[in-house]
Amino acid sequence: MHKLLLGSVMVMSSLQMAVAKVEVKADEAKQRVDVTIDGKPFTAYVWPNSLMKPVLFPLVAADGVTVTRGYPLAPRDGERVDHPHHAGVWFNYGNVNGFDFWNNSTAIKPEQQPKMGTIHHEKIVSTKSGATGEIVADSLWETGAGQKLFNQRTRYVFSQTGDTRVIDVTVTMTALDKVVFHDDKEGLLGIRVAHFLESATEKGGLFADASGRPTKVEGDTAGATGVYLTSEGKEGDSVWSTRGKWCKLTGHTTDGHTETIAILDRNSNPNYPTFWHARGYGLFAANPLGQHIFNDKMPQLDYTVDKGKAITFHYQILVASHDVSAAEMNKASQAFDSK
Repeated sequence: MHKLLLGSVMVMSSLQMAVAKVEVKADEAKQRVDVTIDGKPFTAYVWPNSLMKPVLFPLVAADGVTVTRGYPLAPRDGERVDHPHHAGVWFNYGNVNGFDFWNNSTAIKPEQQPKMGTIHHEKIVSTKSGATGEIVADSLWETGAGQKLFNQRTRYVFSQTGDTRVIDVTVTMTALDKVVFHDDKEGLLGIRVAHFLESATEKGGLFADASGRPTKVEGDTAGATGVYLTSEGKEGDSVWSTRGKWCKLTGHTTDGHTETIAILDRNSNPNYPTFWHARGYGLFAANPLGQHIFNDKMPQLDYTVDKGKAITFHYQILVASHDVSAAEMNKASQAFDSK
C-alpha cells in the first residue's frame, strides 16, 4: 500500500511539474500587464501614450526568441523602421465610418489627425494566473471628430503546451452608434514580426494606406527566412489577399532556432474564412472585413453594426519553437472551432 501511495504521489508530482504556470501581473501605474510562463517572459498588454491603441508587446517564444519587431516601442539594430503604427499585436481597422484607426500614430501630421481614430484603453477588468492566464480589458473606439463608436471588451487567455505558446483572443464590440466597416485592406488582427521572419523575396517599395499615403519599405532581406503557408496550400508571397482557416509563418534565426507564428480564424467569425493581409516585409494580419479590396470579383462588403448591437471575433495565436506542420495546424484549427 505504501509503495502504491508513494507511486501515486510521484505520478501526481510529475504531472504537476509538467503543467506550465502562467503568471499575469498588472502594473497600471506603468500602463502594462505582464505575462510570464514558468517565470519566463511571454508578452505584456500595454497602452503607452505613444500609441493610439493598446497592444500585446512583445511576443517571446518558449525558447526565449522574440518573434515580434521591436520598433517603435523598443527598436533593435538591423530591423525595419517603416509603418510606425505596426507595434506588437493589435486589433483595429483602416476605415470605420470614414475614419482610419489602423494608420494612426504619433508620426501622423497634425492636419491628418481629424481623419484618424484612436482606441483608448479604459480599464483592466480582471486578471488571472494559473495553468492558464487571463486578461480582460475594456477600451473605447473614438473618431478624430470626437464621436464614440464602440465599447470593446477583449479577453486574452494564455497557455503553453510543450514548446507551443497560445493566446486565445476574444473581442466583443458594442456599437454606440451605427457603424460601418468599409471594405478596406487595413485590418483587423495584426502582428508585426521580427526581421528573421520576413520573406527573403521581399523587394520593398511603396505601400499605400487606405488614404493613398505612401510608406517606403526598404528591400533588406539579409537574414530573412520567413515563409507563409495557409490552410488552402497557398505559400509565400502568394498568400496575400487569399482566404484560409489558418495561416502560419515559419523562419529560422541565425543561431539555429526555428520559430512559427500562426493565426487561426474561427468558423463563428464574420465573413469566415478570413482574408490574409500578409506581407513579406513583416506584416501578418487576418482581415475578414476587407473583401472587394482583395478580390475585385467579389461585392463590396461594408460590414455594418447597428447602434446597440454587438459583434464578436475569436482568434487564436500560436507561437511555437518548431516548424508546425499543416497536419498540426489542421488539428489545432478543429480544436479551436469546437471550443
